[in-house]
Amino acid sequence: MTESIYYDVIITGGSTGGVAAALALLDYGRRVLITEETDWLGGQLTSQGVSAPDENQYIEYFGAPATYYAFREGVRNYYRKNFRLSDSAKYVARLNPGNCWVSRIGYEPKVGVEVINQMLKKYLENGQLTVLYNAVPVEAEVENDYIKSVTYKLKDGSTKTFSANLYIDASEIGDLLPVVGAEYVVGAEAKSETGEVHAPDTPQPKWVQSYTFPFVIEYRPGENHVIPKPDNYEENKVKQPYTLDVDYGDKIITYLMFGKAEGTYGSFWTYRRLIDKNNFDDPAYPNDLAMINWPGNDFIGGSFIDVSEEEKERLFKAAKDLALGFLYWLQTEVKRDDGGYGYPEFKLRKDVMGSEDGLSKYPYIRESRRIKGMTTVIEQDVSVEFLEGPRARFFRDGAGLGKYFIDIHSSGYEETAKTSQVYPFQVPLGALIPRRVKNLLAGGKNLAVTHITNGTYRLHPVEWAVGEAAGILAATALFHDCVPQQVWLDERLLRKTQANLIDHGAPVFWYVDVPIGHPIFKALQFTAAFGTYQYDKDKNLMFYPDNEITQSDLELWAQGLKDGAGIPANPESAEAFLTSVAERFDVEAPVLADNTRKSFAVALDEILRDAYLR
Repeated sequence: MTESIYYDVIITGGSTGGVAAALALLDYGRRVLITEETDWLGGQLTSQGVSAPDENQYIEYFGAPATYYAFREGVRNYYRKNFRLSDSAKYVARLNPGNCWVSRIGYEPKVGVEVINQMLKKYLENGQLTVLYNAVPVEAEVENDYIKSVTYKLKDGSTKTFSANLYIDASEIGDLLPVVGAEYVVGAEAKSETGEVHAPDTPQPKWVQSYTFPFVIEYRPGENHVIPKPDNYEENKVKQPYTLDVDYGDKIITYLMFGKAEGTYGSFWTYRRLIDKNNFDDPAYPNDLAMINWPGNDFIGGSFIDVSEEEKERLFKAAKDLALGFLYWLQTEVKRDDGGYGYPEFKLRKDVMGSEDGLSKYPYIRESRRIKGMTTVIEQDVSVEFLEGPRARFFRDGAGLGKYFIDIHSSGYEETAKTSQVYPFQVPLGALIPRRVKNLLAGGKNLAVTHITNGTYRLHPVEWAVGEAAGILAATALFHDCVPQQVWLDERLLRKTQANLIDHGAPVFWYVDVPIGHPIFKALQFTAAFGTYQYDKDKNLMFYPDNEITQSDLELWAQGLKDGAGIPANPESAEAFLTSVAERFDVEAPVLADNTRKSFAVALDEILRDAYLR
């Protein structure tokens, strides 16, 4: 093998998770290479066209890392800086350019990539970061379960080889896993493997969620922009079928194009609208723009995981025909709100996606290869069907957060798992660490979740949290000259990693009234990582930092600390609690400023940081 170029960390895949991992590593001064299959960074947020992100209901103030919020604010500021907003929009702090109802922020994919590039610009300029576009891994040198180098194939057919201390697979379908020989799962695991109630009786590797080629259209009243009839249109129209109906299990609702049908949150048009013309007083936006990601362009004709390049090309062609067919149906056959059929006024905006055909540069991927990890998240860990709440299972190695219902899009086969609600959950660090390959981490949807729990861990802010956790874990391992498995197994290194995440603005426990930037955010998050507050049952996920400590608080917190970290505490009083923990570690117990919950969290944080970090 030819001599390779060396980096601290190589990230395969410039996805949502890949970008987050890179930002974390770069902030710690590490030299990073990102390889990306397309010519855009950002994955779901950009190249896959899903720029009305699927987020939790708390997202505007809690539930994601600080860098994710920086991206969202970067999008808002891009529109504020570069375009003239209307009087009704210019003073809106939480600007939603599209005023879509599925997301609290909708924007053009091309704007998302501009924001990401700006976030990475200084690292590209100082040489810390290198990005290699149009590159896929094809070969690796692995010795004694250590990856020594990876070779990538470029668009022109040439290859380049690179080496690193650590490797993060943040590609959309886990492309690096088979290349380095890491164990992984595809599709649905058997009930006997996972113990999941709604898993199939036997493994179903073909049960991989459908993927989609989204597109963006502009509504231009009075004009005709009907595209040529796509290949296989008549066949797809019957097989799919094309419809504005949505089956919610107990009922079927037919959406209106521009009106609001009974039982809906809004119209089909505003569902994932990216630009609301009413937000702008600018010639750039005389009309609305909407991104189309609907059951009508979900492709169920087969997964392209572990197939030949020829089969992949065939599947992509079929998926694109399906998507363009849905557009053609919208332009010619959908029932109009005002009578008649078809909206020829819909113009395909190729420039917004940055592609020749107007479809996303890469399909929107919902399900990847998934590593066999040190920890695997199953449905009983997150689903409201199996838990009392208000939070999902507590993981002592919590490294990020998420909240979204288990949303499984059809694979074309008869699923045993259906849509279900979850409690706000954690991302366990062990789910990012393969069982065998030592210097590899999962950095996206390829973490160790099941087919079922992938349905809730796959969404935009969760993938960003996974990537950030992978980046911080890698940085910690590099600093201590060890591999991720050793960090995870070593109590002090694990807590150091969690502290690094928290200090970097990444929450690891759900308390929505103590957001990033709150005076006790870091203290509360670090003490929560030990399990202290895992039995708090407030349904609003609140800490109430200014409330006085009660005896019930102390008893619950003592039990949580013992169960979560094996640390006994005396719950007779707040002072006794702190003194008993301090004595356990032979450190000085701080004096409580007052008898409030926030003062207690700060004091306990001081003890635990003394014990584990100093």
